Amino acid sequence: MTYEERLAWLRESHRALLERPNVALEGNGVYERYANPVLTADHAPLEWRYDFHRNTNPFLLERFGIHAAFNAGALKWQGKYVVVARVEGADRKSFFAVAESPDGVDNFRFWQRPVTMPEYGEPATNIYDMRLTVHEDGWIYGIFCVERKDPAAPEGDLSAATAAAGIARTHDLVRWERLPDLVSKSQQRNVVLHPEFVDGKYALYTRPQDGFIDAGSGGGIGWAMVDSMEHAVVTDERIINLRHYHTIKEVKNGEGPHPIKTPQGWLHLAHGVRGCASGLRYVLYMYMTALDDPTRVIAEPAGFFMAPEGGEYVGDVMNVLFSNGWICDPDGKVFIYYASSDTRLHVATSTVDRLVDYCLHTAPDGLRTGLSVETLNRLIDHNLDLL
Repeated sequence: MTYEERLAWLRESHRALLERPNVALEGNGVYERYANPVLTADHAPLEWRYDFHRNTNPFLLERFGIHAAFNAGALKWQGKYVVVARVEGADRKSFFAVAESPDGVDNFRFWQRPVTMPEYGEPATNIYDMRLTVHEDGWIYGIFCVERKDPAAPEGDLSAATAAAGIARTHDLVRWERLPDLVSKSQQRNVVLHPEFVDGKYALYTRPQDGFIDAGSGGGIGWAMVDSMEHAVVTDERIINLRHYHTIKEVKNGEGPHPIKTPQGWLHLAHGVRGCASGLRYVLYMYMTALDDPTRVIAEPAGFFMAPEGGEYVGDVMNVLFSNGWICDPDGKVFIYYASSDTRLHVATSTVDRLVDYCLHTAPDGLRTGLSVETLNRLIDHNLDLL
């Protein structure tokens, strides 16, 4: 293949991928999955990956490897469906990049440049998994995980790390103002900003943990209020959504995107983690909290809302679904952006009405087999009445 032929093949293949239509698949009635991921490593612009100057790249080789595109915050922005994805290079370093779509399910295209995130304090080795919140104070906030090498690690230990919640804000998704990291007694990951003031303060969903990976004594999804996002300090934190033995969230759990406000309460999407023979299994689950008190859980269906299916199971980190972004349209349609196996980004669609119905009318987890069977028998009896 000549240089010109290879260049033409690269551009045509990329164009076909970006313009590929996505088709909804039949599902369980709660949501629809789609046939294709909305973002992959191959969606990255060719100009990020190739040097197109023939004199410096005569063989048209890839110069900057892109490995994955996943775990994206999301918002509706200037009429477009916009995600801020975690893009991972072949060097294992993640960065943020904005992609937009006209309809939310296909034709996603990255903006010309990745996000240039200002540093704070000791430069981070890695940053990822941004939650986006358009807050009533007028700013768009991004809260994300900041990973640094653990300074207390024994000599020769090159895997020990520490986690902190980085905070930045913007008005245009291009220019970001970096604020100090969240101050907390514990390490923090999966921190999410509530979209409204609560008693005049900023409210955060937290996930306290003893180590970089292990939740340890951290009991689940927490709630903390801070006076300012410019110097966010957690002084009082309480758990509002607990972990439980022999459930989908026995190892750890964490808030996904910020909750959606509905007339019946706040809709929450979260992830739960359990250990199994193949390692850690990440699934998504839902719960609802009261409008007048976002810390009071009013509904939580048993088990997972979504779990890996088919090809979603396979990837860089197997058996994982994760979500940190969704968009709710004015007509009530909900776009759930979820990643599979730390490799690619998908979308599922539903409606507020269906999600509220699912939460309010699906039985909670009884936490033991006997009660699960009782729940099943009640449903069977209910259906037998129709015969």
